[in-house]
Amino acid sequence: MLFTGKGDGGTTKTFGCNQRISKSSAITEALGSLDEINSFLGLLKVKSAGVIFPLESGDIVLADTINRIQQDLFIIQAELAGADKTIAEEKVKWQEQIINDIEKALPPITTFFVSGGCELATLADISRTIARRAERRVVGVVEEARDIQPALEPAKEVVGKFTLAYLNRLSSVLYATARMANHINGVVEESPKYE
Repeated sequence: MLFTGKGDGGTTKTFGCNQRISKSSAITEALGSLDEINSFLGLLKVKSAGVIFPLESGDIVLADTINRIQQDLFIIQAELAGADKTIAEEKVKWQEQIINDIEKALPPITTFFVSGGCELATLADISRTIARRAERRVVGVVEEARDIQPALEPAKEVVGKFTLAYLNRLSSVLYATARMANHINGVVEESPKYE
């Protein structure tokens, strides 16, 4: 059944929680933001079908990379909702490898860039900003939990040791993706003029 009607009053439940919470709560906002970035990444994945980033360390099939990120975001959503799941360190290292490999293939960054260029770069830039919002929302939940119970042991944190690092790297992966998409399409990055 696609609906139960139980949320009609503005409340919902998370995994393993018997109490209903407000749909405007910090945890619900964070879960919604993660769902939003995951959904938008679906569009980026569809639009990147057949796109390969030729890199020195090996080609990146962009749609496969985006799909893997989407799978990881489901882990983060489950973790935040209370499931016994978490992001492992090797997933953060995988992101860092992508960022470093793409960066080696591009001219150095000397300024901010105006979003745009090719369609794929634009979609990656939009994804990057949504990912940043999701990261901020998850940080808000972590901080709220620490404020409520400042003496939490590390094992009782809302998210695992590498989850926030993964979300932080995600926007960098998407920024690198946007730059690389423009690069392979011969689009020159435009700097802001500040005029």
